[in-house]
Amino acid sequence: MATALHQQTMRDVVSDEEWAMRVDLAAAYRLVALYGWDDLIFTHLSARVPGPEHHFLINPYDMMFEEITASSLVKIDGDGNTAMDTPSPVNRAGFVIHSAVHGARHDAVAVLHLHTPYGQAVSAMACGLLPHTQTAMIAGRDIAYHDFEGIATDLDERERLVADLGTKSAMILRNHGTLTVGETVAQAFVRMYFLERACEAQVLMLSAGRDGLNEPHQGVAQKVESQSAGAAMSMVSDRLSWPALLRKLDRIDPGFRH
Repeated sequence: MATALHQQTMRDVVSDEEWAMRVDLAAAYRLVALYGWDDLIFTHLSARVPGPEHHFLINPYDMMFEEITASSLVKIDGDGNTAMDTPSPVNRAGFVIHSAVHGARHDAVAVLHLHTPYGQAVSAMACGLLPHTQTAMIAGRDIAYHDFEGIATDLDERERLVADLGTKSAMILRNHGTLTVGETVAQAFVRMYFLERACEAQVLMLSAGRDGLNEPHQGVAQKVESQSAGAAMSMVSDRLSWPALLRKLDRIDPGFRH
């Protein structure tokens, strides 16, 4: 009964816009768990809260991704202070990475960061992401790289991370993992889907050796880049994929909405 009361109270005390963002972000956490991209309680997804306060939502550090609900997300400011009472801690590395991107990029409403085996494998490859699959051409058209500096707990890394990201919407953190941003949770999630699928395909294709790879014809990667840019990606993410993903969660794991 106490849990239900807490959930009802959270819904009552936040704006409709914040609640909608909470639902989308909680859905992203559940989907990350569903696709097997989670890493125990580690890694983090965040979303900026609509309004002038520059607050953003992030996971409570003591919960598995499959447990996270709209009400359980922690709201913090750009200095890492909690904006609402919570019994849960926040991952320091999560704060450093996400506060940097949210603070520097107005369009980075949502920021997703993962440590999947395939993403980490490609992050350790000197070649980076290779343009040998359609998915990699989609994911790689807008990608940046950031060198590993150790576990991201130092505030001074934020400046370098933001500089490396620039205006890109995806980044491979060398020897670490993957990161995507979006104007919506949907956009950041679908970008991450393409990036992670591209990394998985690369690991599988390189297991047969690089000498036998088919090289795409000149100009094909650029054509795919233009076909998947801007409005096309927004439509695929916000209008097509994300509603379908929410329907999927509502069928099998609807608890994220609480």
